[in-house]
Amino acid sequence: MTIRTISTEAPTPTPDRPAPGGATGARTWHRPLLVLTAAMVALAVASVVGLLVDERTLLGQPIWAKPLKFALSIAIYAVTLAWLITLTRGRLRRVSWWAGTVSAVALVIEMVVIVGAVVAGTTSHFNVSTPLASVLWSVMAVSIVVVWIATLVVAFALFRAPLGDPARSLAIRAGSILALAGMALAFLMTSPTAAQLADFRGIAGAHSVGVADGGPGIPVLGWSTVAGDLRIPHFVGMHALQALVLFVMALEWAARRVAVLADVRVRFGLVAIATVLAAATTAIVTVQALMGESIVAPSAAIAGTTAVLWSGAAVAATLVVLRGIRRRGLSAAVDE
Repeated sequence: MTIRTISTEAPTPTPDRPAPGGATGARTWHRPLLVLTAAMVALAVASVVGLLVDERTLLGQPIWAKPLKFALSIAIYAVTLAWLITLTRGRLRRVSWWAGTVSAVALVIEMVVIVGAVVAGTTSHFNVSTPLASVLWSVMAVSIVVVWIATLVVAFALFRAPLGDPARSLAIRAGSILALAGMALAFLMTSPTAAQLADFRGIAGAHSVGVADGGPGIPVLGWSTVAGDLRIPHFVGMHALQALVLFVMALEWAARRVAVLADVRVRFGLVAIATVLAAATTAIVTVQALMGESIVAPSAAIAGTTAVLWSGAAVAATLVVLRGIRRRGLSAAVDE
């Protein structure tokens, strides 16, 4: 007779095997992306120090403002992607893990170029003034394409994963699509402007529409206050993912105290409205930027469209909540 022994030790988590205790257990978080997050936080702190002690400016902005913005954005992206990978399942979990690793490496390469350019006192984006600058800009462009593809892989895995709660599932999946769209909008900045083609000075591409980069801008952000700025739709779309996820988490927390939010149909409806709002806002600021309008001086058409959009969202959200309250009232009456 053969005696079989049963091990009581938990299996070691791997990229395709979730840790015990659920999909979001701390041991399953993507370590390279978490390391990247910590590195970007450290770089953000160093950039703040740079802002305080380094008086140099570049294109009208403090020279360390760009590393600060990119470090914070990448930190948010990296920790979000690290969490999203924990939600994937099966073979796609392993594929997503490697996609996250590739993304982390590509982002490190991009930040090395950005910080190196700051140390050298020159621009990194759109700079083709010398053979070396052209190579570095090409490396950055390839890195961003790699990050976009890696994010697409994780998004595909999320659409195949059982995410449970419908409202949270919608926030994660729709947010992933909006993030991909926002990242893709960056490519609108890479084509040389008419002015650059007419008088080439080693720069091919621009953030601003209608004026040269380097004019008056919102402090720290640098977004133009006198013309359109394509960084705005890029930012809004890319970080809609975090906004939607935080929104649904806030609804889940509030559901413990607000009875109507315990109804998943109410939460789903509110997330659906928020998704449409985020997508439409991204579209509006994209059109506004392409029209050459500053975010701080919208035309009547842009301002009116925005007002109608947000008012409609408020009305729709109110109706969703009222329907939820009505359903609870009818249910209580039936129970009696």
